[in-house]
Amino acid sequence: MLRDVLDLVLPADCPCTGPGPLCAACREVLTAAPRAARPTPTPMGFPECLTFGDYGGRLRGILLAYKERGRRDLTTHLADRLAVGAAVLTDSEPVFLIPVPATAVAARARLGDHMARLARRAALVLRRSGRLAVSVNGLRALPRPDSVGLTAAQRLTVAQGAFRARTRVLRRWPGAGQPGRGTVVLIDDVLTTGATLTAATAELRRAGVPVHGAVVLAATGLGTARSRRKALSSPHLRDNSEVLTGIHLNRG
Repeated sequence: MLRDVLDLVLPADCPCTGPGPLCAACREVLTAAPRAARPTPTPMGFPECLTFGDYGGRLRGILLAYKERGRRDLTTHLADRLAVGAAVLTDSEPVFLIPVPATAVAARARLGDHMARLARRAALVLRRSGRLAVSVNGLRALPRPDSVGLTAAQRLTVAQGAFRARTRVLRRWPGAGQPGRGTVVLIDDVLTTGATLTAATAELRRAGVPVHGAVVLAATGLGTARSRRKALSSPHLRDNSEVLTGIHLNRG
């Protein structure tokens, strides 16, 4: 507990450039606007998804520092991005943020579930901006093999049995995701083949909880001209650009 408090209060090393607080370049990465993301090929059932950049360079360094090296001081920065993405994705309320969970083994190794922590903070950011929002740990991750090195098809096969809906938790929010009863948004750190988000969406649907969309911090394969054009033409960014300013103003 003391370490968590110190990590949030005291400045830490920049994850990309060495000692000191976050450098200007890293801060700029963490103020990016959301853009559309869709893997190619796209798995059937993949939800609408927003992200904040390519999984590379400084953004990759920041995510690895938070996820693997215990940089809890980055929680606020990353949660802010997820909150912005959720607000851009939907204007209905309440917003239910469901994190893609880590396995028990991974959570123990990282001293906690990194996405659950971000979901709680992102929901707080949304509430401070005037939105009704709550984080819901509605999924449980089952033990599964490492997906590094697997093809897209192999990842999809592995992911199909990766999650179970936590029905007791979901029952606390009856009607979540149904018309007029709030919107469910999945959140995750990195989008690669789309297998994880597709499987999580399917499992929640089987539990009677439809998913409106997803927000991820980074995605692979966004560097093509086609991807850039798609991001710039996203109707969400045009219709909800004021949300970006609104959340920052409310956070002070």
